[in-house]
Amino acid sequence: MSASPESFSLRQIALPAFGPSLLFGMGEGAIFPVLALSARELGASSAGAGLIVALVGIGSLLANLPAAALATRYGERRAMVGAAAVSLLGLALCLLAPNPWIFGAGVLMIGVSSAVFLLARQAFLIEAVPLHMRARAMSTLGGVMRIGLFIGPFAGAAFIHLMGLQGAYWLSVLAMLGAGAVSLAIPDLEPRAAPGAAATPPPLSMKAMMRRHARVLLTLGVATALVSALRACRQIVIPLWADHIGLDAATTALVYGLMGGVDMLLFYPAGKVMDQHGRLWVALPCMLVMGLSLLAMPWTTGFVSLLAVCIVLGFGNGIGSGIIMTIGADASPREGRTVFLGLWRQITDLGGSGGPLLLSGLTAVASLATGITAIGGIGLVAAWMFWRWLPRGRVVR
Repeated sequence: MSASPESFSLRQIALPAFGPSLLFGMGEGAIFPVLALSARELGASSAGAGLIVALVGIGSLLANLPAAALATRYGERRAMVGAAAVSLLGLALCLLAPNPWIFGAGVLMIGVSSAVFLLARQAFLIEAVPLHMRARAMSTLGGVMRIGLFIGPFAGAAFIHLMGLQGAYWLSVLAMLGAGAVSLAIPDLEPRAAPGAAATPPPLSMKAMMRRHARVLLTLGVATALVSALRACRQIVIPLWADHIGLDAATTALVYGLMGGVDMLLFYPAGKVMDQHGRLWVALPCMLVMGLSLLAMPWTTGFVSLLAVCIVLGFGNGIGSGIIMTIGADASPREGRTVFLGLWRQITDLGGSGGPLLLSGLTAVASLATGITAIGGIGLVAAWMFWRWLPRGRVVR
């Protein structure tokens, strides 16, 4: 699978690199819209159904550091196959669950498998792709996952029409089987050794890795956690503000879909800009555009103005496709890389979990507009942090 850096093309590894991610994203996208409905059918309250949906993120958060240990010990390919198997077991529990407790356990396993799969996929690409194409690879990975998450609900709707609510889970089963099969067929990767490199030293422990790389984790790591917070809040504020200004569910879905379409179109150009000009050329405008869009959202009063703001918001998010993974890959050391990436994902996932909590708290004590404005301000803070600590120019090692 290796090729000289000068002759390398992403097409050479398109199927093994991005095929499993597309299928995995499609499998998750198929079930995400129906998790709450399934929980309600099993007797969960509205609050309980919300908690069960949140178990996807909780499972991912709990699994980041163990995922790093698994990928380090067994390799990225085996970790991806194992993640697909765990996801299949979780889906089986969801299909057979007699009560919300068993169903919740299955959802938690799906969240755990997602963390293992994504970390192993990122580590695999870091080794497989030359440095001068790293950002394009990471942005394509992020874009492919988004495409899968976008296709999943539509394909799931067709299965639901034929089989009922369980059809979404059966589609996810097929997608996860495909992701596992493609991952299993990938040959083991031989890391590109630097000329004259010495034997690989023993991997660092989590504690030693945190101590050695504390500065980058507390600067760029925190900045990317703020990116994750903005993205998580974006999913929440659009339907809430649309409802606040009187838009119905169908109109809100149209706004969200158009925004997602703009988002998906930009992942490869964004990666190319990062590779050719440097990460700051994308990270800074991404945060400025998203932050200013959220600051403008409370001033919208109807469909047209909200759609315009959301299109700009989708543009900002789209040009930032893969930015968290790319910066994490750049910062990661060769020795103990998966351990570092596990810590990196833990920090960014904490941002993704903390952002909605902050939004909820500010909305409760002040107003929805205040909460949205504060989240927009976080985007400007992240932009300043990138300006302060993200290296200028192209990454060269």
